[in-house]
Amino acid sequence: MKYYKNILETIGNTPLVQLNKVVKGIPAKVLAKVETFNPGHSIKDRMALKMLDVAEEEGKIKPGGTIIECTSGNTGMGLALAATVRGYDCIFTTSDKQSKEKLDLLRALGAKVIVCPTNVTPEDERSYYSVAERLSKEIPNSFWFNQYDNLANRLGHYESTGPEIWDQTNGEITHLVVGVGTGGTISGTAKYLKEQNPNIKVWGIDTYGSVFKKYHETGEFDEKEVYPYVTEGIGEDIIPKNVDFSLIDHFEKVSDKDGAVYTRRLAREEGLLMGYSAGSAVKGVLQLKDQLKKEDVVVIIFHDHGSRYVGKVYNDDWMRDRGFLEEDITLEQVLQKKDKKEWITTHPKAKIEEVLSIMKEKEISQLPVIEDEEIVGTVYEKKVLQHIVSEGLSAYETPVSEIMDKALPQFDGETTVKELMKNINGQDFSVISKDEFGQYNMVSQYDILKAV
Repeated sequence: MKYYKNILETIGNTPLVQLNKVVKGIPAKVLAKVETFNPGHSIKDRMALKMLDVAEEEGKIKPGGTIIECTSGNTGMGLALAATVRGYDCIFTTSDKQSKEKLDLLRALGAKVIVCPTNVTPEDERSYYSVAERLSKEIPNSFWFNQYDNLANRLGHYESTGPEIWDQTNGEITHLVVGVGTGGTISGTAKYLKEQNPNIKVWGIDTYGSVFKKYHETGEFDEKEVYPYVTEGIGEDIIPKNVDFSLIDHFEKVSDKDGAVYTRRLAREEGLLMGYSAGSAVKGVLQLKDQLKKEDVVVIIFHDHGSRYVGKVYNDDWMRDRGFLEEDITLEQVLQKKDKKEWITTHPKAKIEEVLSIMKEKEISQLPVIEDEEIVGTVYEKKVLQHIVSEGLSAYETPVSEIMDKALPQFDGETTVKELMKNINGQDFSVISKDEFGQYNMVSQYDILKAV
């Protein structure tokens, strides 16, 4: 029989997958090291297990103890898996910019999660670094793994990730591209690869708001470089001990928007549902494509799975709120956001008194007029008022057909707002469209403004 004794034995030996459409224009062969095949769906399983192995060997944590770590989610997942198998409790501190999915997954594995503010300095007592350190001092038989400065982090990649890539490429790799956070992945992997071939170029992907690039180029820790960003998994406001800058040839910054857009493109064009940093890495390589030749072999490490970002990068509303979504919103999407979807109509023979009653009760200013299941006109609140003022009490008996205007224009649900604006004249307007269930709805100017 072929089987593993526990889930930890399945860590590693992840595949290399060639990228095609999303890297169009790059002359080199571009391969992705897809780390989502690890049991915790991220590359952090490797270093989490290694850090625990070393901590046990050095007697820093004993059976039944408590694992404490500050994590963006993925390292916590790896440690939680290891803790489940080996019988430890877990307490994780994280920042409030992390996706809800990551936090829910950590709790699903039995971990306690403490959410700390992002926009504080590392030294602040509220930061997720400081809270983790404090808890490790207060809780007996606990150990703060501190993935940023724990050199077992990069050792794990030196022993596993580097050798795998070298073997999988038959030693033909020319460029390694890695998003840099704690620095363990890039430093450990680069150390092994450069020992095999010192000419291999190592590119670190950074984000705007992080200190890495300027520190690498000048040796200066510039606090002005530090500001909030939404990209997850890469960039730092500290210099972790795991980052060996001597092994990194270049840092390339990628914007929050570009990282998010290319993450979605990986899913749509390559079938790879990856985390935020994967899109950043791909965009970074595209920005550097002029430095690549046809015979080059580029390996990009994709850290984690897209399931942890369904409420963010893969959510249209989240993307649109940040100005990242370049798609034009459709009428169907407008209707999905519309609060009231009640389809209220009247008939040409209906009396003004009846129409006025409906308008008052439903708080609406216009009604489609339907005859034989066909929209034949529109009656407006303003027209009703004008008729009552002009004709007095007798106006209440007037049929709608005498004061109705032409029917509102109808547009398909796939019509975009941009297309709609080209076809509608006048400042105030409403149109009629069908929702995803085939039900007629009126779409007002306010509905569109609210949706966009």
